[in-house]
Amino acid sequence: MITRPEYCVIACAEAWRDNGEVLASPMGLIPAFGARLAKRTFSPDLLLTDGEAMLVGLDGTVEGWLPYRRHLTMVTGGRRHVMMGASQIDRYGNQNISCIGDWQRPTRQLLGVRGAPVNTLNNPVSYWVPKHSTRVFVERVDMVSGVGYDRAAAAGPSAARYHRLPRVVSDLGVFDFATPDHRMRLASLHPGVTVEQVRAATGFELEVAAEVPYTREPTAAELRLIREVIDPKGLRDREVRAA
Repeated sequence: MITRPEYCVIACAEAWRDNGEVLASPMGLIPAFGARLAKRTFSPDLLLTDGEAMLVGLDGTVEGWLPYRRHLTMVTGGRRHVMMGASQIDRYGNQNISCIGDWQRPTRQLLGVRGAPVNTLNNPVSYWVPKHSTRVFVERVDMVSGVGYDRAAAAGPSAARYHRLPRVVSDLGVFDFATPDHRMRLASLHPGVTVEQVRAATGFELEVAAEVPYTREPTAAELRLIREVIDPKGLRDREVRAA
């Protein structure tokens, strides 16, 4: 039986389909497994990094040097697709990883804005949310870290030119912004999840088609890679509960 974490891995992997030779920058276990799966199968030209200063192969072997200045060159040139986390995200894809509450006196201090604005305005950014809830999918983020479609459009052509949010993956389904006004849309449900469950766990009104497909199943070869090669210790089950 295919588990919920395995559907999440395949959904994350699909974010890098047809990306070509770009730097995959996954943040989180399941996005990392997804990037490795994509490179091993349908996106062989992806570049992987150790997260510090090296380009690495599928087995972790160093393939090249990637100092910070070169990393930034790839970012500003649009040759990276990062999958970030989100403490909050709204219907237009504005993301918050900085603070909860009023930024002048927050109730909780988080990571900080970090590279989110530069990421979102220069290269494709997807998001991974391991626990879908109304605390994360909110009507309005408390602080904008990653820029959403509405704010990019309001800032003008210089901000919107390279702005693209391909997908959001959660433990309930896959979401995109393929609507006329770039509102978040339910693109697929993970098997065993209902539209009603997703709506109840979302703090804003989602765009939902009359019929929503299920997230595709991994092939037998992909499933073997996930279970035997990429994550033989089953660490994926620590990030998302098997269902």
